[in-house]
Amino acid sequence: MSARTDDPLGGLLGDAKATTFAEEIGVHTVGELIRYIPHRYVKQGQLSAQSRPEAGEWVTLVARVEKADMRSMKSRKGKMLVVKATDGSQSFSVTFFNPYAIARALTPGVRMMVAGTVGYFNNTMQLTHPNWMVLPDEAGGIDSVGSAMMLSMAGDAATSSPTDATDPADLGEFDRPFIPVYPATKALQTWDIWRAVRTALDAVDTVEDPLSDAERDARGLIAADAALRAIHLPETSDEIDAARTRLTFDEALALQVALARRRFADSGRTGPTCDHVEHGLEDALRARLPFTLTDGQQTVIGEICDQLGSGEPMSRLLQGEVGSGKTLVALLCMLRMIDNGYQCALLAPTEVLAAQHHRTLTTMLGGLARAGELDAEDPATRVTLLTGSMKTAGKRAALLEAVTGTAGIVIGTHALLEDRVDFFNLGLVVVDEQHRFGVEQRDTLRSRRRDDLVPHMLVMTATPIPRTVAMTVYGDLDTSTLRELPAGRRAITTNVVPQYLPKFESRLWEVVDEEVTAGRQVYVVCSRIGDDGTAAGAKSEEREQRGQGMPTRSAVEMFAEITSGPLGRHRVELLHGRLPADEKTAVMDAFTRGEIDILVSTTVVEVGVDVANATTMVIVDAERFGVSQLHQLRGRVGRGGLPGRCFLRTATKAGSPAMERLRAVEASNDGFELARIDLIARREGDVLGALQSGESSSLRFLSLIDDVDVIADARVLAAEIVPGDITLARHRPLALLVESVLGPSRAAFLAKP
Repeated sequence: MSARTDDPLGGLLGDAKATTFAEEIGVHTVGELIRYIPHRYVKQGQLSAQSRPEAGEWVTLVARVEKADMRSMKSRKGKMLVVKATDGSQSFSVTFFNPYAIARALTPGVRMMVAGTVGYFNNTMQLTHPNWMVLPDEAGGIDSVGSAMMLSMAGDAATSSPTDATDPADLGEFDRPFIPVYPATKALQTWDIWRAVRTALDAVDTVEDPLSDAERDARGLIAADAALRAIHLPETSDEIDAARTRLTFDEALALQVALARRRFADSGRTGPTCDHVEHGLEDALRARLPFTLTDGQQTVIGEICDQLGSGEPMSRLLQGEVGSGKTLVALLCMLRMIDNGYQCALLAPTEVLAAQHHRTLTTMLGGLARAGELDAEDPATRVTLLTGSMKTAGKRAALLEAVTGTAGIVIGTHALLEDRVDFFNLGLVVVDEQHRFGVEQRDTLRSRRRDDLVPHMLVMTATPIPRTVAMTVYGDLDTSTLRELPAGRRAITTNVVPQYLPKFESRLWEVVDEEVTAGRQVYVVCSRIGDDGTAAGAKSEEREQRGQGMPTRSAVEMFAEITSGPLGRHRVELLHGRLPADEKTAVMDAFTRGEIDILVSTTVVEVGVDVANATTMVIVDAERFGVSQLHQLRGRVGRGGLPGRCFLRTATKAGSPAMERLRAVEASNDGFELARIDLIARREGDVLGALQSGESSSLRFLSLIDDVDVIADARVLAAEIVPGDITLARHRPLALLVESVLGPSRAAFLAKP
């Protein structure tokens, strides 16, 4: 049977198997299957050397039998075979029931493959009656025995037993220098995948290459077809290395092409044209600023305003250090839009942040934000807040101001994304802390356009982003960066406080007392709220503590501890996400007004909260936070000209990776360097999943840490191809690559205008 890479799997494997592949590993087409890559290899005669898996995980191991004992079962009649084996890195036991035939095959010295669910007893890994097969060694032949399910991967499943087979089977495919092991599940195991991949490779004559000979030669890459065949059926280590190099570039190119299609999708479309309006709101705010904008702010405002006046829709990321003045930049750009007759929407991830933005903008604007009121200045607009927890009357008023155009700026949470929210003439969408929203969510507001004009979009983040992440997760956006802090902002002093050193712990709380006594305010930030008394809450707390290997202190517990101790004489309040919205707002307002001395909080204060008199932050169980998050949190203090101090309280031991991360935060106030350290600590994790199309990615080789140059090269090549052929109609192999690597749904999703 002949097949193409864009053919559905059903025609190659049958509908039943195709459904299993789709459900278990998200593979739908022949091309996706061919690009479903082994995650490791077992070399001829060697073992698998897999790292210690979690209990309940389904694993495939290649191991050597060290010992095999037949024992009587205690609970019922019959025998069981207990095999002790090693995979090269650890020993484990395998138990079989009714094992007489198996015992003849699994003798000491035999090399076997087993697949099953991991369990642990006395810290020793165990597999109970797994699928199994004896594998050939260098000195052995290619005939082998095993369970029928395993033997079926070689095409010989005809055995007398549905469970185990001891008749020899021709396993020539296992007599290879390298045996691939694939990411698998209980329902779809590694040998099922390998057999299907071999079927696909036999059916596809040649995988069409998205690169020309010249493009390959310039990069020293092998052909796509050779790379895909070598990665599944390698003969040498050099073949694997060459294939990985080529497939790494393919993954980078597929992602960058998808993002470029999105980036250039607005080419030729019309956006609001907004030039500077003399004596408008923008000029009025600039005139009243008590400070001079930094050079960085001036540069970024220029970049944004050039695009606002270009007549094409803007899609731009504004990133910068904590406290670098992004909000003011965004406000000045919004005022330019309003001066030209357009409205602006500001989307925030939490009600606390939305309310803070509302307070900040109305305070900055003063009478310029009170159109229609007696003390309004000329010119003036209105700034409206819309959140999900607002009472009906407040929501109705906010919706009316949006749809009539009375409000020049509408600030809100996810409530802004609801269908009933409409605008009179929306011209600019500002999304704060973009990493908390998906691509589709940020585009929902943009679709609320008038006529054929596409609103401009400005995405803001206070989390400095490493270059590779900016080129991938935010690859569809132009980027502006603020590094310079406004005059008067001082670097924050950070100290790690090990809890196991009583002198340090005692001094920490003395400093808190001294700061409050001096008339200043303090944050105490905790990683979790605390048990809410429900079973779900208790289980969540138990999981968190078990995952970290040490108890943590919740916000509820810290509040009780502080109020019952010497610091209890001060004004102490509690803030967390489960409080009713009006109570959260009341607490934050009181803290802003200076009516609370110590605010015990969760990370609801992570971004946007701006209290000039807050000088000190204590982060409890600091090892539970990421490096960038710690940098974000400490940016809440020292914002009023007074020195800021941050204490990282931790029970983690000296020399541990967690302590090294905390020491990195202690040593540096450079958010961009810390973001790089954070990425290394987390590896890529699900960073690429931030594209949030609802579909898992098949990226296997691309590293945001190690492949900066590859990603940059792929971005340049994509930018050369896509503008002249945005549908990829003239680059069919490239279109197939994008779909094979990202999946058709994600590829189509990213290409949506």
